[in-house]
Amino acid sequence: MSSTWQHQARRLNQIIDSNNETQAHIYLERLLLFPVDIQDKIIEDISRLTHCNSDAIASILGHYSIVDLK
Repeated sequence: MSSTWQHQARRLNQIIDSNNETQAHIYLERLLLFPVDIQDKIIEDISRLTHCNSDAIASILGHYSIVDLK
């Protein structure tokens, strides 16, 4: 994972740990430019992690940031 995703993952993890879903949505929308439907999927995927750490969160962010070129 890139250091950029690592940093963003750590910050998002802090927001989610504080149980502030509104702030998590704002972070995902404004700073990472994810649309609302993708934000919900990201937060849901993170909440399902058995071992929630920056690497796991960065992997999820990376997964949803890939643009499908068809």
